[in-house]
Amino acid sequence: MIKTVKDIDIDNKKVIIRCDFNVPIKDGVIVDDNRIVASLETINYVLSKNAKVILLSHLGRIKEKEDLLKNNLEPVSKRLSELLNRNVVFVPYTRGEQVEEAVRRMKNGDVILLQNTRYEDLDDKKESSNDSELAKYWASLADVFINDAFGTIHRAHASNVGIASFLECGVGFLVEKEINALKILDNPERKYAVILGGAKVSDKIGVIDNLVTKADYILIGGAMAFTFLKAKGYNIGKSLLDEERINYCKEILEKYSDKIILPLDVITSKIPNDSTLAIEKRVEEIDDDDIGYDIGSSTVSLFKDILKTAKTVVWNGPLGLYEIPRYRQSTMDILSFLAISDSKTIIGGGDTAAAVSDNNELKKKIYHVSTGGGATLEYLEGKTLPGLRVLDK
Repeated sequence: MIKTVKDIDIDNKKVIIRCDFNVPIKDGVIVDDNRIVASLETINYVLSKNAKVILLSHLGRIKEKEDLLKNNLEPVSKRLSELLNRNVVFVPYTRGEQVEEAVRRMKNGDVILLQNTRYEDLDDKKESSNDSELAKYWASLADVFINDAFGTIHRAHASNVGIASFLECGVGFLVEKEINALKILDNPERKYAVILGGAKVSDKIGVIDNLVTKADYILIGGAMAFTFLKAKGYNIGKSLLDEERINYCKEILEKYSDKIILPLDVITSKIPNDSTLAIEKRVEEIDDDDIGYDIGSSTVSLFKDILKTAKTVVWNGPLGLYEIPRYRQSTMDILSFLAISDSKTIIGGGDTAAAVSDNNELKKKIYHVSTGGGATLEYLEGKTLPGLRVLDK
């Protein structure tokens, strides 16, 4: 059984909380603090128990020394201080004398944030490879470990799986919410519709294979739709093609033709990443020099007709090139439609979650918006998530 933070005696103890502070930072300024805000409930609860709080998080990827400066967690400590209304001490090291001294000086109610856990990846990827010595060191700093970073729950790293192997442990409120929301997909209310977008079919094969027998419909949009259209014999012009997956698409379409729903029309342009001359075309009208960037209005209507009948919807990946306003319309139309529908809609992280997060009113009406794109994808693939497995004691 996986314990939650409420199941563990944390009164007056030192508690390590693994958070997900992997936020966008530009010129030292946090662009979007949603992930920091999402961690506050657990942090405040632990503080209410008169505990000492040690926070760990990764930020970006560390492959070379040049990555250190841009992935420094200090801006996060400053924002956390504002949100918690108390000083969050930033320790610019992942281990060593300065870390140990900072922990020794802690009083009940104090909060410290250690440097980016992936700084340890410069040395034989000790964080990402779940180095036992590193995990044991971090565990030695505290009495209890709480994992509240759903975004990394699918990774076996030293700062989550590793620490949990050495301490009494459980999940925070954020991870608990994610688990409870995703559980409804184990026995979904019918009809059950899956919306898949994004770039490559290869990124979604595991999801398609796992859900095609469980879902009533799988609606395909995004750039990955063009590989399916190519498999059906349509000319897709210069649209993005996952050529190695054409045969896979053919097999899925032949076997589940009643479940896989493809676009009827698309928004195209003849200039890469340009929307000034974009026009809508039926899929059979695509020219050799056309590039497809979004699904068209007839496809949006088709998707809505199907989604009207759905009681459970899970969505991963935008339906168009979301970065360009002209090509985000279909994604926003479907999101707005689902927000006022009777279905329980789960948004599976990534760019789709970002689209919802940009609109607070929309976000309130969606059943669940996941904070972990990769973790949600692996859950949808039917995989056991290492960060949860180690907690199931």
